[in-house]
Amino acid sequence: MNWNTDVTNLLGIQYPIVQGGLAYLAYSELAAAVSNAGGLGQITAMSLPDPDALRNEIHKVRKLTDKPFGVNFAIGQHGRPFSHYLDVAIEEEVPVISMTGGNPSPIFEQLKGTNIKKLVLVAAKRQAQKAEELGADAVMVVGQEGGGHLGKSDIGTMVLIPSVVDAVNIPVIASGGIGDGRGLMAALSLGAQGIEMGTRFIATQECVHANELYKQKLVEGTENDTTVIKRSLGMPARAIANPLTQKILEIEKHGGGYEELKELISGTANRKYIYEGDDENGFGWAGQVMGLIKDSPTVAELFARIINEAEEIRTKWGR
Repeated sequence: MNWNTDVTNLLGIQYPIVQGGLAYLAYSELAAAVSNAGGLGQITAMSLPDPDALRNEIHKVRKLTDKPFGVNFAIGQHGRPFSHYLDVAIEEEVPVISMTGGNPSPIFEQLKGTNIKKLVLVAAKRQAQKAEELGADAVMVVGQEGGGHLGKSDIGTMVLIPSVVDAVNIPVIASGGIGDGRGLMAALSLGAQGIEMGTRFIATQECVHANELYKQKLVEGTENDTTVIKRSLGMPARAIANPLTQKILEIEKHGGGYEELKELISGTANRKYIYEGDDENGFGWAGQVMGLIKDSPTVAELFARIINEAEEIRTKWGR
C-alpha cells in the first residue's frame, strides 16, 4: 500500500514513523536501524560529551545507512550550550533537526539559510502555533500518555492531536501512547500526517545502550506502571514507577524544592537506571504505551508488524 503523507514527502522517508530523541539512548545503531526500516531515525546531540562526539556519531550513522536521519536537540533539559553542536550538524548537512524543550528560537536563527528540515516537539496548541510562526516544517505533538517530559495541562493524545491539526497549517506528527499499527491508524484518522514513538523503540534489539532490566520492565509492565514526577517544578515527566520515583514524589508532596530533588532527577540518576539497571538509585523514562509492549524485536521486525497491522485496518476500512 502507498504510505505517502505530507510527513513522508517532507522527510524523504517510506513510512510516516519518526523515532524520538531518547536521551542517552538514541545513537547510531538505533537511528540507522529506524532509517533503514523506512522511518526517520534520530541521534541525540546533547547526550554526547562534545561536538566532536556528535560528528563521530553522524559519521557512524552514514556508514550504516544512506537514508535520511535526524539529530535531536533537547535544549531545555541539559543546561549546556548547544550552538557548537548545532554548528557540527549544519556542517555535516544533517537532513533533519528536531527540538525538544526550551525555547527553539536560537536554533531557528542558526539554521537560517540551510535546507535542514525543522521539527519541534510540543505539548500544547499554543506551542504548536508558535513553532509554526518561527518556521517549523512540522510539529511533533505529545499527549500526556507519553514518556519523558510532557505538557503541564494533562491533555491526552486523542484530544490534543485534532486540536493542533485544526490550529496550524504545517504537518502534525502524533506522539504519546502510540506503539503499533492501531496507533498509527488512529493518529492518521485524527488528522496527523505521521507518528513519533519513543518508548516503543527502547524495547528493540538495536537500542543497544538500554540494559536488559529496562527492556524487561517495558515488556512486563502495564499501563499502570508509570508515574509523573517533577510536577512541583513545573516540568512534569513520565517515568517507570520504582523506589526512586516514589522517593521523588514523597519529597514533592512535602514541599521539597529543586535543591532537594536535583540529584534524584539528574541525568546521572537516569543513566544509573538505563545503563546499569539500578532500580533503587535510578529511574527510566517511559510512556503508558509500555502496557502494549510484549517483546523486544529488531527494528525491522517492529516496522513490519506495525505496517502489516495498519494495512489490515486500511483494508477493513475500505470494505
